[in-house]
Amino acid sequence: MEPSNFPNGAPQFDGRKAETAADQLPPSPSSASITSQSSASTSQTRGRETATATMQATKALPSTPPGTPYPVAPIPKRPPKRVLLVALGVGAIALTVAGVRWWQYASTHQETDDAYVTGHIHPVNSRVSGTVTQVLVDDNQRVAQGQLLVQLDPRDYEVALQQAQAALEAARHQADVAQTNIGVVAANAQGQTTAAQGNIDAAAASISTSEAALAEARAGVPAAQANLVQVEANLVKAKLDYDRYINLVREGASPQQQLDAAKATYEALLAQRNTLKEQIRQAQAQVVQAQKNVDNAQAKLAATKGTLEQANSVTKQTEANRRQYQAALAAIAQAQSQVKNAQLQLSYTRITAPTAGLIGNKTAEVGQRLQSGQTLMAVVQDQEWIVANFKETQLGKMKPGQLVEIKIDSFPNHPFKGKVDSLSPASGAKFALLPPDNATGNFTKIVQRVPVKVVFDPESMKGYESQIAPGMSVTVSVLLN
Repeated sequence: MEPSNFPNGAPQFDGRKAETAADQLPPSPSSASITSQSSASTSQTRGRETATATMQATKALPSTPPGTPYPVAPIPKRPPKRVLLVALGVGAIALTVAGVRWWQYASTHQETDDAYVTGHIHPVNSRVSGTVTQVLVDDNQRVAQGQLLVQLDPRDYEVALQQAQAALEAARHQADVAQTNIGVVAANAQGQTTAAQGNIDAAAASISTSEAALAEARAGVPAAQANLVQVEANLVKAKLDYDRYINLVREGASPQQQLDAAKATYEALLAQRNTLKEQIRQAQAQVVQAQKNVDNAQAKLAATKGTLEQANSVTKQTEANRRQYQAALAAIAQAQSQVKNAQLQLSYTRITAPTAGLIGNKTAEVGQRLQSGQTLMAVVQDQEWIVANFKETQLGKMKPGQLVEIKIDSFPNHPFKGKVDSLSPASGAKFALLPPDNATGNFTKIVQRVPVKVVFDPESMKGYESQIAPGMSVTVSVLLN
């Protein structure tokens, strides 16, 4: 069919008849030769492709009124066989090079995307109960170690500290009194012991003297009694002589002078007897007195010994006072510990940052009533590392010190570097709350994953230190030596 003049200066085709026209076209010589050399399936495929191209070309043309002759679109030429062979060869070479490179990479690298950034997250807890009076930080704020974060009401703890200090002063006064009593009682005990010992010595000497006097008094009584017996015997003879001379004088047989001499002798003996009797009575009285003196000396000795025992008891009281002083010292130590505890409790009303870092998860508010151990916020320390959970089949050649290529999902265009720091001593499942137990029931083998700690290279982190946060997803690739 030949093209004719159409409105708008362009040939027009009827889309409804395009597919029919394409099916009625005779094959070109080049297509016939190719078709004769290819299989039946290839010919059908290429025919469908040619028809599809023709349909797309005819559908793109504007529609024409009915009865208007249509031009036939030209059939695209198929590439020659040599071009196809070259294309297949280039593709095969490219696939081979890619496969070799992949094999080289896979044999020298172990990669996993089951990895994440972690770090030290320090919880900030209240060590005492109290009411929040000040919150001096906010979320995402950087703080220094020891910086004040939260202030609790300290008045209750200030009163407790004052009470502990008063108890300490009372314990110190009691210790001073006990120490003074030790000196006083010790001095009294020493004086009483010395006096009692002297009294004992004096009483012993008095007993010796009294016993000697008693012995002497007892020895004088028999002698006086013997003299009395002799005097009484002489007195009897003198009495007889005196009576005989009285009769002789009366009869004139004896002179008066002999009578007077006999009378004088009789009276002298009578006086001597009375004297001896008095001496005996006095000697007996001396014996009684000496016995009393001995008894008194012995009683005094016993009393002095009692004083010595009392002095010894005072010495024991001194020992008791020393123990009381030691107890007072122990009470001082206890009071001092209570003061220190009260000071600690007061210091805990100032909640400070345990380390330098960023504040996160802040829940403390002014007026909030806190309990001991309640978490107020967290401080994220500026020291991140990566925990990569490799399969156990990937750890055969992995060891600390190997280089690691790191890709963080948040920064896909920036490569990070690091090195293997250490391997976990057990798989992650063993550290789970409920570790698996395959000793009972059916067993299904599951490849375990072992956490590997990877540390960043500080040089590769420059400019990203404040942007890398714990919890970020990471892909790591370990270069095996």
